[in-house]
Amino acid sequence: MDANQRIARISAHLNPPNLDQNGSGSGLGRVDCRAKGGSPGFKVAILGAAGGIGQPLAMLMKMNPLVSLLHLYDVANAPGVTADISHMDTSAIVRGFLGQPQLEEALTGMDLVIIPAGVPRKPGMTRDDLFNINAGIVRTLSEAIAKCCPKAIVNIISNPVNSTVPIAAEVFKKAGTFDPKKLMGVTMLDVVRANTFVAEVMSLDPREVDVPVVGGHAGVTILPLLSQVKPPCSFTQKEIEYLTDRIQNGGTEVVEAKAGAGSATLSMAYAAVKFADACLRGLRGDANIVECAFVASHVTELPFFASKVRLGRCGVDEVYGLGPLNEYERMGLEKAKKELGGSIAKGVTFVKK
Repeated sequence: MDANQRIARISAHLNPPNLDQNGSGSGLGRVDCRAKGGSPGFKVAILGAAGGIGQPLAMLMKMNPLVSLLHLYDVANAPGVTADISHMDTSAIVRGFLGQPQLEEALTGMDLVIIPAGVPRKPGMTRDDLFNINAGIVRTLSEAIAKCCPKAIVNIISNPVNSTVPIAAEVFKKAGTFDPKKLMGVTMLDVVRANTFVAEVMSLDPREVDVPVVGGHAGVTILPLLSQVKPPCSFTQKEIEYLTDRIQNGGTEVVEAKAGAGSATLSMAYAAVKFADACLRGLRGDANIVECAFVASHVTELPFFASKVRLGRCGVDEVYGLGPLNEYERMGLEKAKKELGGSIAKGVTFVKK
């Protein structure tokens, strides 16, 4: 191997296809670059990889042994993030893709697509305030997914999830590629927060706590089922109200604490990777992979709803019902459904108008 070939091999993962747009004939072509002995795994794309959630998400996915190829796409700063993360000594190949002209190449052949793209919340903003910007972004990205990797599992993080998941679904339906088993809104952060806050109140290890969180991913649509906590816990009414309110407003807590400097990015990336890993283990064929997600559902009269789902080789293998609810949870469910119905309809209307 001559010097030019060695340089090309080393730099291959830094330069996305078609990046050399001035036609200079350097003679250094792209070649695949991966660690020797790297185990076969899944191809994952992160859309919005240079953002506040995208960067830690990309780093954590590079650490996942189930990932063999990691595509990092963004409209700005993707080459820098790609260069940085590619230096990590884990086996996944990392490739960067910059801007709309490279979106389709970023998506071709992917098994899992994770979408944190969009603008974050700022103090005083609700998730619905993000709608006009993020709705358009999710629609554009979904159109490319429908064209380039229609069979991929899609994890949507971009807020408001209660509306962006219906937007993606409508885009896929228009393209004739919609598979309700493949499209999931990531509500794992609500579960992660619930596990943490319950563990604090009960003096438990959060890794041993499992709180089902159903409904949606904003405010009162977030419904923690504290009567179904594992291990079984007994809460006073005051504790139930405190925990429910804190879980529902966990995002606002972070936005206000950051005082205009951002929203929940690090904990969101952690939760997103936890859910993505569950999806990949399901794709691998592992048994009994059960997590909460916002999916097409018949659990209620609404077309989308977050509840426990079993993940498998096809995505969502089974959507579980809510189980027994106490009176407080039944009242919360009615509030959640009322709010959630409007958010879903808003997303559907956005694509159909």
